[in-house]
This record gives sequence, C-alpha cells and structure tokens, in this order.
Amino acid sequence: MSRDILEFILQDDLGHMVTIFPDSTDFIKRVEALPHKPDLIFLDIHVAPHDGFEMLSMLRKTDTFKDTHVVAMTASVMNEEIDQLRRAGFDSCLSKPIQFENFPKVLDRLLAGETIWRI
Repeated sequence: MSRDILEFILQDDLGHMVTIFPDSTDFIKRVEALPHKPDLIFLDIHVAPHDGFEMLSMLRKTDTFKDTHVVAMTASVMNEEIDQLRRAGFDSCLSKPIQFENFPKVLDRLLAGETIWRI
C-alpha cells in the first residue's frame, strides 16, 4: 500500500519520474539499467530477496550510486533499528505508513540534500 501511495504522490501529484520495483530481484542490474540516474532512492527495509541493508550495500559499492541520497523506509521504528540504519549508511529514514499530506514537503527537503529521520 505504501508503494502505491508513494507512486501516486511522486508521479501523479508532483510530476516526478518514478520507477518502483515490486521486489529486489536483480536489484543492482535493474537500477543500473534505468535511463536516468535517480536523484533519490527509497529502499524498503523489509523486502525480499534482498533487504534494504543489502541493497544499500550494493549501491554503495558502485561508482554511479555511491553518493546517491538513499532513504530507508520502514514500519520498524525502534531506537535500536534506527541506530542500525544510521550505522549502515542510510542518509535518511521515513516511517511507514507514509503521511500523504506531509510527504511533498518532506520530498522537497530530501531532494535539497537534507537528512531527515522522520520516525
């Protein structure tokens, strides 16, 4: 459901080009095959077959995406988990479900390079 809301807000309401993968199969190949380098990448932490931590690691090992702003998305917002996200190298974290009414402002801040830990 969060994926559908995110796609609706980004693509339909805000006019951003959006690519959403239904799972993380062949993740790095699919990201590298995109026609344009993303300004921002949202990673769901609890997805299969590769979780958000594994996908972040894959991105950081590439020259193309090593400096791309990566946002963790998770419903697990315990302090220990947030600390783990920071240590892993995520640039920001947004909790799910996405807050529809606030998301456009949050997106503008993320695209401006701001680090946000919205829990």
